[in-house]
Amino acid sequence: MEPLRILGIETSCDETAAAVVLRHPDGRGEILGDVVLSQLDEHSPYGGVVPEIAARAHVDALDGLIREALARADLPLSGVDAIAATSGPGLIGGLIVGLMTGKAMARAAGKPLYAVNHLEGHALTARLTDGLTFPYLMLLVSGGHTQLVLVRGVGDYVRWGTTIDDALGEAFDKTAKLLGLPYPGGPAVEAAALSGDPKRFAFPRPMVGETRLDFSFSGLKTAVRQAAEGLQPVSEQDVSDIAASFQRAVSRTLEERIGRGLQRFRDEFPAFEGRPALVVAGGVAANKALRQTLLDLCAKNGFDFVAPPIRLCTDNAVMIAWAGLERMAAGLPADPLDVQPRSRWPLDAGAQALVGYGKRGAKA
Repeated sequence: MEPLRILGIETSCDETAAAVVLRHPDGRGEILGDVVLSQLDEHSPYGGVVPEIAARAHVDALDGLIREALARADLPLSGVDAIAATSGPGLIGGLIVGLMTGKAMARAAGKPLYAVNHLEGHALTARLTDGLTFPYLMLLVSGGHTQLVLVRGVGDYVRWGTTIDDALGEAFDKTAKLLGLPYPGGPAVEAAALSGDPKRFAFPRPMVGETRLDFSFSGLKTAVRQAAEGLQPVSEQDVSDIAASFQRAVSRTLEERIGRGLQRFRDEFPAFEGRPALVVAGGVAANKALRQTLLDLCAKNGFDFVAPPIRLCTDNAVMIAWAGLERMAAGLPADPLDVQPRSRWPLDAGAQALVGYGKRGAKA
């Protein structure tokens, strides 16, 4: 078997990205070229992602980023074996830009096209970075998704839990906005929490104690708003204390929810050899306090905690290219050139549709 090389394209939200990734015959991956252009400055004045601005920015930047990724890989387009482009879920305008570009390049170069689920890219990244074998658990925490997923194989995913309202990243963004902190909210809340008292406010931990593994953050967000309104005018220390207390409530919620998930894994795979793994992905995975909570939880339960590098946890084209490579290596067919983008596209098609499941406009 010869090495396989794929050009990946990612335009599902507000990062424009292109990458070339190689898969060796033994399954090892190698990143040959990786370029990501953030649109943070364009969206910051609005306190969130504006879909039309995002789509236009993708149009302006994508061709140049693809050329740069190929140049870094020292390959012409004819030197790749396939094209992989994000086909969903996400902002439909951005998805159209990336997928149409991928289709045109595949047609022009005579290469197969793989229309990749953005969430599958997150689910499989740990196999590129850490060589994980199936099965393992993935916690996806981002602006658009909060899901606990059993990863059984390429194209084989079972959703164990999802948010029934706000995604965790969305809760961070809304909390930041309530407190007058800048966008994006995750880093701003984390920074403010460093000088705050995490025990000053006893914020709720929704869903804790329930057997089902779903999440809820809307009530926590409401409690933050009520606390801030009750302190008007809010001082800088008040903001830090609320941020720290919010972050503590999130950490304790994840500890309980994911702890139940780890036990379920043990129950369902009693003969699992070695140490099972919990993979964390998505932009919220950059939060140091949450990562430490999950690291401690895994150590306590005999799991390996696997967190790909931050640049591969947030939106990137490496994971899209790698997902395409995994599909090629598994013998799964390429997609027809009339494949359509999907703003909603859950990994587990058989799971009950809940709010937050394959959410439109997902930022991961």
